[in-house]
Amino acid sequence: MKQDDITILREIQRSTQMAMTTIDTLLDKTSDDDFTLKLSRQSLGYARIHNDAVERLIEEQSGTYRSNQIADFILRGSVHMGTMLNVSTSHMAEMMIQGSNRGLTSMYKAVKHNALAQDRSVELAQELMDFEVKNIEQLKEYL
Repeated sequence: MKQDDITILREIQRSTQMAMTTIDTLLDKTSDDDFTLKLSRQSLGYARIHNDAVERLIEEQSGTYRSNQIADFILRGSVHMGTMLNVSTSHMAEMMIQGSNRGLTSMYKAVKHNALAQDRSVELAQELMDFEVKNIEQLKEYL
C-alpha cells in the first residue's frame, strides 16, 4: 500500500472518530427524539466507514490513526462549551453541520494532496464525503 493510501485512510479514520465522539457527546444533551434518532443513525454510518478504513489498514499491515486522549478531551470540552448556554436542537444541528463541513474540507485536501492513492482508498474517501453532504442536508431541517 502506498503512503498516499495510508494518509487518506488515516484521515478517514480521524474524521469519522471525531464525528462519532461529537455525536456521543451531543446525545446526552438532546431531548428531541427525532434528532436523537438521526444522530444515532449518523453515528452508525460513521462507524461503518471508520471500520472499513481500519480493516484496509490492517490488511496491509499499516499502522492505524491513533487519537490521543488530550485531543478527545479537547473535542468533548469544545462540544460541552458550545452547548453550555444553548442546548437547543437548532444549535446542536448547526454544530454538527459545521463539523461536517470541516470534515469535508479535510477529506478534499487529503485526496487532492495524495494523488497517487489507489481507487479503493479514494472510493472510501468519496463515500465519506457523500455521507457528510447527505448528513448536512438532513440536519438543515433542524435549523
